[in-house]
Amino acid sequence: MPGLIQSIERCSAVLRLLAAAPGRLRVKEIADALDLPKSTAQSILRTLTHIGFAEQDPRTARYRPGRALLDLGSTGLDANELRAYTLNWADTLASRSREEVHVGALRDGGVLVVHHVFRPDDSAQSMQTGQVLPPHATALGQVLLAYRMAAAEDAVAGGLEAYTRATVTTGQALARTLTATRAQGWASSVEQWRAGRAGIAAPLRTFGGLVVGAIGISGPVERLCDTRRQPRPALVEHVVAAARAISRDLCGPQP
Repeated sequence: MPGLIQSIERCSAVLRLLAAAPGRLRVKEIADALDLPKSTAQSILRTLTHIGFAEQDPRTARYRPGRALLDLGSTGLDANELRAYTLNWADTLASRSREEVHVGALRDGGVLVVHHVFRPDDSAQSMQTGQVLPPHATALGQVLLAYRMAAAEDAVAGGLEAYTRATVTTGQALARTLTATRAQGWASSVEQWRAGRAGIAAPLRTFGGLVVGAIGISGPVERLCDTRRQPRPALVEHVVAAARAISRDLCGPQP
């Protein structure tokens, strides 16, 4: 059996100490209370501050529990925050792929489109921000379900509606799709939600690899796929590169 991870035990102890204190604590107080070297306590506090689990008063340099502890039941990002992180990269992705771009997050059993960039041409298009997409039938949704198994189980329990003949409608088929998505790091959907349309999407990750959203492109099958109805590699590369760039921004500068 693998052993316990000491660094996690120490982080837990620091958090409990901060939570129990009537006020803010100095690094030395924490180090002395836990019998840790001051440098070790400082490194733990810097990391906890970086991810929002601790906060430091810039005047006194003392620490207290961070607001992110209140968001442990969620990803810690609301729709507006996620949209803000993706604005520039979504525009770049639309320019490089020549297709429309969507950014989505799981909300109440569906995929909420938090940002939409039009295809860069003169065709008539309508804004889709705020629209809710079916998670099992879209590339965005399949990416999100692949890394949130409880949500995938809820989707199956609620019934997988068939939108086209290609829609995934059984638990076994969805499980295979999600396994493939995790293995390759991106998802594609070909005529699963709307006939003649395809999508490619990749996950957006924050601290520790937690998936908080997805970014993807969508368009006609003949533009996104080759003659074998497989996603064009160049487009996959554009989507994955944008997702990685946004993920780096979500994690912020390393402490």
